[in-house]
Amino acid sequence: MLRCVNVHKSYVLGGRKVPALRGVDLSISEPGYYAIMGQSGSGKSTLLHLLAALDRPDSGEIYLAGRAIHALTEREATLRRRREIGIVFQQFNLIPTLTARENVELPGSLAGDDPGPLGKRSRELLDRLGLGDRADHRPDALSGGEQQRVAIARALLFSPPVLFADEPTGNLDSASSHKLWSVLGEIASERQMLVVLVTHEPAAASHCRKIFVLQDGRFKTTIETEGLDASGVAARYQQSVGAA
Repeated sequence: MLRCVNVHKSYVLGGRKVPALRGVDLSISEPGYYAIMGQSGSGKSTLLHLLAALDRPDSGEIYLAGRAIHALTEREATLRRRREIGIVFQQFNLIPTLTARENVELPGSLAGDDPGPLGKRSRELLDRLGLGDRADHRPDALSGGEQQRVAIARALLFSPPVLFADEPTGNLDSASSHKLWSVLGEIASERQMLVVLVTHEPAAASHCRKIFVLQDGRFKTTIETEGLDASGVAARYQQSVGAA
C-alpha cells in the first residue's frame, strides 16, 4: 500500500544545502495503523509531505495505493489529495464561519459534488465519530478534541485508502489525545485502510501495530508494539536511537 525507494530531499537554508531525507526506504503492504516516529529534525514531517503529495522528492520513488506519486504535476497531486489521500494536521484548519457539518462537506462542495449525498455522508461520519449532536455547531463551540474529530471526518469524506496524521494531538489534553489515538486505530481496522501517524510521542505510537523509527533522515529500525505500553515503546525507542 505504501513504498518508498531511496528517497532523498534537501532544502537550501542560508545559501547552504541541508539534507532532510538521506535515502529513505519503506514498505507497508497491508492495511492497518502504523507510526513513523522521530524527534524534531529527524525528517518525519518532510517525509509526510512527500507521502501525501504535498511536495516532491529530489530523487527516489514513492508509490501509494498502487500509484506512483513522486513525479505528479501540481494539478495531478491536488486531485490525488482531494480524492485518494486523507490528511490530518496538528492545527485543525477548520473554517470558523462554517458548522462542523459544513466543514466536513467542504472538499466535496469545492469539487462540485451533489449536496444530497454529501450531506448523508457527512452525517454518517460525524455520527461515527461521536459528533452527531454537534453537527450544527461552529468550531468555537467545540472542544479541541471535537474539532480534531471534525478534521478527521473531513479527511475521510471521499473514503481514501490512506490517511496521514501529522502530530494530530499536539494541541489536545491527555484524555482527548488517548481518545483520538484509539479512534484512528478503529478507523484503520473498520475500513481496512492504511493509517499512518507521524509523531514523537511514545504514548501515541504505542497504539499502532508497528513503528518505523526515523533518525537523521533515514529509517533506523522497526518496533513491533505487541505487548508494549507507552513506557515499553519509549524504552525500545531510546535503545534504537542510542545504538551505534
